[in-house]
Amino acid sequence: MLQFLQQLFQRRGGAAEWQPALEPTPAQNHAHRAWVAERVFRNWLGPYYKAYHLRKGGAGGRRGFRVDLLHEEGRQGALFFYDHTIGPGNFGHLYQLLGERVQDLGYRRACHDARHRRHQQLREATVKQLFKPLPTDCTESGRCNQRYGLITLDLVTVNERPLFIRLSTNPVREDYFTPPHSFEALLKTIFDEPLADETIASKISAYYAMG
Repeated sequence: MLQFLQQLFQRRGGAAEWQPALEPTPAQNHAHRAWVAERVFRNWLGPYYKAYHLRKGGAGGRRGFRVDLLHEEGRQGALFFYDHTIGPGNFGHLYQLLGERVQDLGYRRACHDARHRRHQQLREATVKQLFKPLPTDCTESGRCNQRYGLITLDLVTVNERPLFIRLSTNPVREDYFTPPHSFEALLKTIFDEPLADETIASKISAYYAMG
């Protein structure tokens, strides 16, 4: 598995082609709306947000959720690793929620694709969403407001088990766009939530498995 992860982060391109991802069924959308209404996401957004800042400050340890920083030229981001206490169902809802929150910030989803690849006995699947800012002019400068730049949201699974969610921003470096807000500002807007109370924590098991 370690060798596979190293190759996963190093690879670029590949023979497997991207195809349109499957959209949620009506039943899955119904379950997701209930999951959001019950604020089940509060079990993880705040703790992941804290884990990111601990990791960035060099204090990340074995306790809490695992978050790694994305190191790529011209791109900022983070990887939020799956934990068995979350459950694949909740992790899938979390991925869907993050995409919805990005759209609420004035973005449109430009693509929603999936790719499947094999490496020996391991089966990797990636679902990718790319979000572009809506073409809204900045009233003071007349330039297009790029907000946080282009936003990419990935869900990676191995052998049908969640591995991580990757959230990243890629600013547009053109004069006719406003300067981008920071990745940290994006995280604060999306992840900074109160912690779950006992009632919300009790909802984890209801959505633990995939629907």
